[in-house]
Amino acid sequence: MSTDSDRDLAELYLARALPRRWRHVQGVARRAEAVAAHLTPADGELLVTAAWLHDIGYAPPLATTGFHPLDGASAVRKFGVGERLWGLVAHHCAAVHEAREVGVADQLDQFRDEQGLVGDLLWYLDMITSPDGQPVSFAERMADVRARYGTEHFVGRALGPSMGERQAALDRALRWLVDAGPRPDYA
Repeated sequence: MSTDSDRDLAELYLARALPRRWRHVQGVARRAEAVAAHLTPADGELLVTAAWLHDIGYAPPLATTGFHPLDGASAVRKFGVGERLWGLVAHHCAAVHEAREVGVADQLDQFRDEQGLVGDLLWYLDMITSPDGQPVSFAERMADVRARYGTEHFVGRALGPSMGERQAALDRALRWLVDAGPRPDYA
């Protein structure tokens, strides 16, 4: 797939059904495109593709389990894209913690966790982009997640146990961004 077709696919599934989610995805992808110029061509394309498709599992026709990272990874696997992308979609933003809360961790394990720079950058870009696609700080984004989901929802319950992993990915991404030269875009 090319990043244009990935964008088209995300738009097809998200723009009408979930316009706010679509704005978030557009914001993440915009930032990914800026960062991708500083990666190898393969990793840059993978990051941009993952940015476009990371939340596709929210799309009603694809939401088979109701757990968007798993549903998204299952969908992109059916679309015929590479295994690294499946793992990025499946495991973005410490999804394993939420998967444990809803009882689908075993299903999530079918997708290899794509750890490393591209994964860290995807997490970072997702965690500094508001639901409306605007840049926010990590603290603002986490406060928004807490406010939207509360403590009873599985997302809220998993947030505390996942904060160490989230912060570590953010720190690694920021270190790389400083070394690579692109300005961190979160303010």
